[in-house]
Amino acid sequence: MDNQLIFKLDTAERKILDIISDCGQQLNYPVFAIGGFVRDRLIGRPSKDIDIVCLGDGIKLAQEVASKFRPIPNINIYERFGTAMIRHHDLEIEFVGARKESYSSESRKPTVSPGTLQDDQLRRDFTINAISISLNQDNFGEIIDPFNGLEDLEKKIIRTPANPDITFSDDPLRMMRAIRFSTQLDYEIEPRTWTGILNNAKRIRIISKERISAELEKIILCQVPSIGFDKLFKSGLLELFFPELCMLHGVEYQDGKGHKDNFYHTLQVLDNLSKKTDKLWLRWAAILHDIAKPQTKRYDSELGWTFHGHEALGAAMLPRIFKNLRMPLDHKMKYVQKLVRLHLRPIALTQEIITDSALRRLLFDAGEDLEDLLMLCEADITSKNSDKVKRYLNNYSKVRERLAEVEEKDRIREWQPPISGEEIMKTFNLKPGKEIGLIKNAIRESILDGIIPNAYEPAFQLMLDKAKELGLTKAI
Repeated sequence: MDNQLIFKLDTAERKILDIISDCGQQLNYPVFAIGGFVRDRLIGRPSKDIDIVCLGDGIKLAQEVASKFRPIPNINIYERFGTAMIRHHDLEIEFVGARKESYSSESRKPTVSPGTLQDDQLRRDFTINAISISLNQDNFGEIIDPFNGLEDLEKKIIRTPANPDITFSDDPLRMMRAIRFSTQLDYEIEPRTWTGILNNAKRIRIISKERISAELEKIILCQVPSIGFDKLFKSGLLELFFPELCMLHGVEYQDGKGHKDNFYHTLQVLDNLSKKTDKLWLRWAAILHDIAKPQTKRYDSELGWTFHGHEALGAAMLPRIFKNLRMPLDHKMKYVQKLVRLHLRPIALTQEIITDSALRRLLFDAGEDLEDLLMLCEADITSKNSDKVKRYLNNYSKVRERLAEVEEKDRIREWQPPISGEEIMKTFNLKPGKEIGLIKNAIRESILDGIIPNAYEPAFQLMLDKAKELGLTKAI
């Protein structure tokens, strides 16, 4: 491992660190870069933040540094923790005075007191995040590595600098961070550190769901997220904050017939989808698409194992799951619900003669999310039989072609009703009421069934016919 990080910095980074070095010199504060920025530069990985630790007042150092940047950035100050953060171009730079921490058993909020550089390195979560480099003029670029983090980078392992039982008990979120770094970097968790996670898994209960979900999101966005979910499951952590997903695990047999393990099937779907997209909420749809299979599992002597209605029940379960994980109960959840509810529809189209009516209804129901839905469905093919996978994918290609044909002809995806509710009320001198809904539904269903084209004149005539059935007369 290169022992001079200075040669791995680009021109802009070097200029920023030189400014920080000069400001530290002016204030007579020894100054060091530490944490993820140092780690990522050593392994050639991009980084968007720099952590600076000084033997002095971190807030005062941040203010001095900010005054040297053009334009002068705003400073976010956190007095309670003695930290400050500034944004410069696309970088976040955080400043803190070196400190040591102590924790009580029922809280992860530490008692903080000033400390040495080594105290500050010891409080870091993992050895690879405790490596620092000097920004002081007499030894600028020198690596300071008291816990052999460089060696752990070489070995590609995650290890705590202190006793893992203490590290994880102090801040239980570090257990999830260990799994996240393992997933992001493709590193192994060192055995003693892994045992520390097993020993302290239940401590995750003192962490807020908001912080857990934020860390989980980072795992979901990894290149191969199944690695992290598998470790979360085997460590016992997942059961404590996302039990619904754990319920998918296992295979049940009856009359010698078993079903696939839906937990590991879900992880494979997630990985398949992650090869094509980094959309967080689409990946969430992969995680949740089969979430109701345990509740809908039935054995039929002729059909074998069935999961009828799991897509509808799964969509209905999402508000409770999102609320429990403190995730947004807004359009993002509704998007995931929509994909979960519809994920069997394209599959059904590959197994039957495709009618224009069925295609129109899928276009109407999926709307602008059709492409995301099809990506999810293609990712849902997890057979080990390569010929079977190829056949299913070919079927989806045919469905895509037919959807494009019907969409071009009928303009269903960006649905705007040819006759508005306002026009119905004006035509028949009506106030808002059920009749307007009945007429609009009749027009929509007739268009989707191909009885009339998606155009104004035939829709207007159908409106008159339906109104006559309802005993309505045109206004004079």
